[in-house]
Amino acid sequence: MAQQVTASLQQTLMQLFDDAPLVTLEQNVDRALELISAQLACDGVFVLSPVVTPGYLVARNLYLKSQFNTGQGVREWALGHTPFFRALVKQPKLFSLTSLSQLPKDAIAEKQMLRQWHVKSLLVLPPVKLGETHIAVGAVNCQQECEWSEHFIEQLQQSQTLIAAAMELTRIAQALLVSERRYHELFHQLPLACAQLNRGDELVMMNRIAEQTLLNGDSCNLLRSVREEDRDNLRDTLAMVRDGVLGQAWCEVGIEHAAEMTWQRLGLYPAQSDRRNLIVIAEDVSERRRLASELSFHANYDALTGLPNRTHFEDLLQRLLMEHDQTPVCIAFVDLDQFRVINNMSGHMAGDRLICQIAERLKLLVRKGDIVARLGGDEFGILMHACNRDSATVIAERICSQIRGHQFSWQGREHKVSASIGIAPMERSEDDIYTVMAQADAACRLAKDAGRNQYQVYDERDNRFKRFYTEMTASLEIIEALANDRFQLYFQEIRAVNRPANGLHLEILLRMKRDNGELLSPGVFFPAAERYDLVARVDRWVIDNLLRWGNTHPELWQQCEQISVNLSAASIGDHEFMEWLEKQLLAEADLAKTLCFEITETAVLTQVEQACKLLDMLQCLGCKLAMDDFGAGFSSFSYLKKLALDYVKIDGQFVVNLCQDNADRAIVAAVCQLAQELQFATVAEFVESAQILTELEHIGVDYAQGYAIHKPMPLTQITSLLK
Repeated sequence: MAQQVTASLQQTLMQLFDDAPLVTLEQNVDRALELISAQLACDGVFVLSPVVTPGYLVARNLYLKSQFNTGQGVREWALGHTPFFRALVKQPKLFSLTSLSQLPKDAIAEKQMLRQWHVKSLLVLPPVKLGETHIAVGAVNCQQECEWSEHFIEQLQQSQTLIAAAMELTRIAQALLVSERRYHELFHQLPLACAQLNRGDELVMMNRIAEQTLLNGDSCNLLRSVREEDRDNLRDTLAMVRDGVLGQAWCEVGIEHAAEMTWQRLGLYPAQSDRRNLIVIAEDVSERRRLASELSFHANYDALTGLPNRTHFEDLLQRLLMEHDQTPVCIAFVDLDQFRVINNMSGHMAGDRLICQIAERLKLLVRKGDIVARLGGDEFGILMHACNRDSATVIAERICSQIRGHQFSWQGREHKVSASIGIAPMERSEDDIYTVMAQADAACRLAKDAGRNQYQVYDERDNRFKRFYTEMTASLEIIEALANDRFQLYFQEIRAVNRPANGLHLEILLRMKRDNGELLSPGVFFPAAERYDLVARVDRWVIDNLLRWGNTHPELWQQCEQISVNLSAASIGDHEFMEWLEKQLLAEADLAKTLCFEITETAVLTQVEQACKLLDMLQCLGCKLAMDDFGAGFSSFSYLKKLALDYVKIDGQFVVNLCQDNADRAIVAAVCQLAQELQFATVAEFVESAQILTELEHIGVDYAQGYAIHKPMPLTQITSLLK
């Protein structure tokens, strides 16, 4: 019997919603609630919705039998607005109350409202969600308290599903009607050209933008609108989409409008009703193609002169190297002499003007077919095809003489201009282009060192070229070592001689590991770093990795009273590096107090102002400053007073023969006496024997450093020294 009632109820509800027009959904939901209350053992049924979304239909949410509705005809129930039930609807669980006393203590408003409606028992089903419709159906008994049976709950759940389905279907139908109207409005307002392409390749159903961009004249045929050289490509693309080879495809074509060309990226999609008809969406890519052309130019050409840049020049060399043609080729590096002087005296605008003038002059001075490129700054490259050494020297001689005679005037100031040129024949047997570029660069630098305003041809038998070439290749090794973290930190102990030691004193040293595993000392690779402006990068690596080691090994760092680090003259004069150093030391304030920075005497005397700024910064951060190699250059004792140094390291040339040379002993003693007066500590370098150490102790040197005390070893092995 119960199953018959259930089936009858479901059929009645289905027929109710199937026969109802869309506009009567709310009335039909109310009618459905009334039918449920009549056929099931309850006094009322209601619908709760957690969120009311603007634009969607909302069903009336309460039906009570007439004897409990107080005659007011109320169908909107505030139960769904109370906090407890709003939260309940969001939770997928059944809520069954035999008595209102089972409600939580804090559900005061809910209890009060239910008593006003004479509710004795309450049931709320787990919410059901269909599409965007989310509801929960509940039932009440007002005559007496009751237990809600499983059969009742099952019947009510089936009814809830039917109501939710009817509401969601109605919402979808309403949305489709609205969207269809919006489609027609939006279709004609789209910023992209949209149209349909029929079987005859004619454009139909075009929006406003498509009519303006895809049509050329009165013809609606797309192929006739496209420029002739793009038609075959477009035909092939259309055929692949229509034949099902591609589910969708893109094709860029040019379309002419009143003698003006635009580039359109056509997106082609098969229509669902007929694959031979295509949907066309066109995007104007004219600006993108223009920018791509400009980017291609900027990627391969110098913006100032319009000459090929270094990247393009290297690409040309690489292509030549890959060819099997044995025609002789030479390259030349042209570097303007004293260009920085012009920049400093007359400004960078003057420098740029001179660069442009020289670029034009070089293009006139080379042969037809030769390529002039700007490699950067004031450096140019020349690629000379079908050119041997003799022909290259003729061209170089002509360039030198013509540039020497170039008159450059800026704001009434006359500047002399000359150039140094390095030439290197290109050997096709080489593996890469960088060998010949290094050779040309070495020849150019030799031309500068030989007095400028001349040319040199690379000769591997000449030791002078070997030195410059070695430095060039060493600079590449330095760059690679920085990129691949192939430097290693070493240390050497600095031992107290006439001072109490409260911890370990050491100097951080550097080694570079080559591909073959060989370790190079700074004396080998540092000249190349200085020549090619890599010193500041190397100093950054040392300081950054030392501080990182200190953070990783705080217990070892704390056992060191002082750790010395060398700073090069180039780094001191580098404003960007000094800003970076200050930030690093501020960030590692605890570690910084242990550091002592060593700068050479030459660096101090040539950059006094920068050295004073460095000293002020280090003092504020608790660091120390030492002058290294004191006495090696043109020392001036007045600077010792001006700088107020913490340490002076006596150059090893005065220490190594200390026991045999009275003059060296007198110099060391004089420095020690000066140290007492000016209150700085002394460190003797190159202590190679116990006899020298004893003599230094008698003279009064404070610290000593050398192989007789400790040989350099990797920083990772510092624990052995501490033991």
